[in-house]
Amino acid sequence: MKDLGFEMESSLKKNNALKKYHDLMNQVYEDKDVKDFLNQNQDKLSKDAIIKSSAKLYEFFNEKNKINKGQSNFANGYIPQLVMNNSLIDVSYVASPELIKQRENEKNNKLIQTISMPKDAINADILNYDKDNGRIEALSEALDFIENYKTNSNNFHKGLYLYGPFGTGKTYLLGAIANELANSGVQSLLLHFPSFIVELKNSIGNSNISNKLDRIKKSEILMIDDIGADSMSSWVRDDILGTILEYRMQNELSTFFSSNFSMQQFEDEHLKVNQRGDIEPLKAKRLMERIYFLADEIEVTGRNRRRS
Repeated sequence: MKDLGFEMESSLKKNNALKKYHDLMNQVYEDKDVKDFLNQNQDKLSKDAIIKSSAKLYEFFNEKNKINKGQSNFANGYIPQLVMNNSLIDVSYVASPELIKQRENEKNNKLIQTISMPKDAINADILNYDKDNGRIEALSEALDFIENYKTNSNNFHKGLYLYGPFGTGKTYLLGAIANELANSGVQSLLLHFPSFIVELKNSIGNSNISNKLDRIKKSEILMIDDIGADSMSSWVRDDILGTILEYRMQNELSTFFSSNFSMQQFEDEHLKVNQRGDIEPLKAKRLMERIYFLADEIEVTGRNRRRS
């Protein structure tokens, strides 16, 4: 096998470029990382081995400088490192912190499924959640849930029913919880309920409703956003929402809700009276019992983030 170090020097001699070569290699040998590596491995490296490895030393120096200047390098996203290889110097490439973070985000994104959710909720970070007095209880309960679920996901953990005025960060907090859980490999599905109902109505006759319901009701963590935003028909209440909540209650699957209405308001104003004006208190009470079982009610107040 040809000796690249000696071959490089020989070629430069023929082209009267030896001085440039030595000047360049002096820069390489003066590089702090190169000097540290040579010092750490001086008992393993002979002078001839260092000369033979000059091309590798230059490769490391050159690729590292490209990264420092923000330029594309030999292996984008990877950082060069000097290593020993059969008594010679070699270059190994390891993933950069940025690439590792990107891979983690891509992995987490696969764990979080969404249906018609806003972008700020999908990208929500619990560290950025407003800590106004009206939000502290919700944040504290969310952090407790995350910690408890990570510690023992086999036990049933009640979710949260977040209610309050528009723009107080209820949807954002749901997304933040989902992202925090995704960091521990927990799968969540975030569902904007009014949009989902429109999607289901458009699927009638396509034999897709059952599959869509199965996907939702069996999700490890389910977050139903903006429940009560639209009037609810008996079909939506009993055959859609009732079916989802019944399955999740029977299987003790953690479920979250967000709404502009308290639980009592949701029952009185949306579940008791259907779109035809029929009053059905027993059916409303039946569904609410499932919500009470699945989630604790937390009021979220504070400034309207959407107007800030």
